[in-house]
Amino acid sequence: MPDSNSAKEILCFLKPRLPQMLATLRRFVTAESPSLEKAAADRCCGIIGKEWSKHGTCVERIAQKHRGDLLRITYASGKSRPSGQLLVLGHYDTVYSSGTLAKMPFRVRGGKAYGPGIFDMKTGIVQALFALQALQHLRRQLPKRLVFLWTSDEEIGSESSRRYFEAEARRSDAVLVLEPSFGPRGLLKTARKGVGEAELIVHGRASHAGLAPEEGINAIHELARQLTRIEKWNDPCRGVTINAGILEGGTRTNVIPERARAVLDLRALRVSDMRSLEVRLHGLRAIQTGARLEMTGGFDRPPLERRMSAALFARAQLLAKEMNLPLGECAAGGGSDGNFTAALGVPTLDGLGAVGDGAHSSREHVLINAIPVRAALLAALLATL
Repeated sequence: MPDSNSAKEILCFLKPRLPQMLATLRRFVTAESPSLEKAAADRCCGIIGKEWSKHGTCVERIAQKHRGDLLRITYASGKSRPSGQLLVLGHYDTVYSSGTLAKMPFRVRGGKAYGPGIFDMKTGIVQALFALQALQHLRRQLPKRLVFLWTSDEEIGSESSRRYFEAEARRSDAVLVLEPSFGPRGLLKTARKGVGEAELIVHGRASHAGLAPEEGINAIHELARQLTRIEKWNDPCRGVTINAGILEGGTRTNVIPERARAVLDLRALRVSDMRSLEVRLHGLRAIQTGARLEMTGGFDRPPLERRMSAALFARAQLLAKEMNLPLGECAAGGGSDGNFTAALGVPTLDGLGAVGDGAHSSREHVLINAIPVRAALLAALLATL
């Protein structure tokens, strides 16, 4: 069972350190780190790594050819051999290109701190750093090795980093993901939708729309019929959504279009629904005689099902209660790297990062008084799992 006195002691240690946390956060946020700009991302990686190296950790920088380098940071307390491993997972890359700071500077105002990537998710990295400092200062003996892995390409699909965090997850008893929480109450994300993209191309037959319309096969008409069919597969109650986000077709109004295309956003809360939707999409058949369908793609990020986070959330909720902190949960429509670790069968809890709002926008901010609180919650989890 969690030790309430220990959890409260951690919180009491961290609250007065908010100024130091903000100073560290400023250094991280003002080191811009766009996913697609390796040189800038590497500079940020170096700043984060230098800060972590000051605190008795082993910092390993994993070189990447086309993306920013990764940081693998390990820590083990005590003289005995660790009985397992906990993985703390997050990313330092942002969606903002270099130069964004000129129009969106780091600033603190009205109980909030603003800046590019501050909510998603550099504050989470700061919270993890100070959670570790609290455990060290209070001389907590941790039964498990801690591995902190900060990646550089989560915002663009995690293609480079996926094999690294999946390998660490397989060695871990649990994964704690420091993506931002949801809403002003800081809800943890105990479920996330699987996400994918599919492309439907319709091949018809071109003809003159006035002289010989009967000789043509209108690809746009066929596509419209198919999208009407697909729209009926949406099931909000089960968390299944299909959104036609891009439509293309035709060349001139007096030509029967021979080709039309739609790109679909796919989301589902359950693996079973994800697989079912993929089968239905790839099983589509043409309605118009002579038309031909070409379907490609599908889900590329599996769902994080609640069953993979339920026990971890119960532990977090109990710790929060003993610190007199309310803690709720939600299901999120977007995915994270936690989707991949949960799909491996490793218990995964997401949304342990910052409390704030405005991700990927000029309004991006965090609530500064929540920073030490969330760091204390993470530290208590690391000490008791």
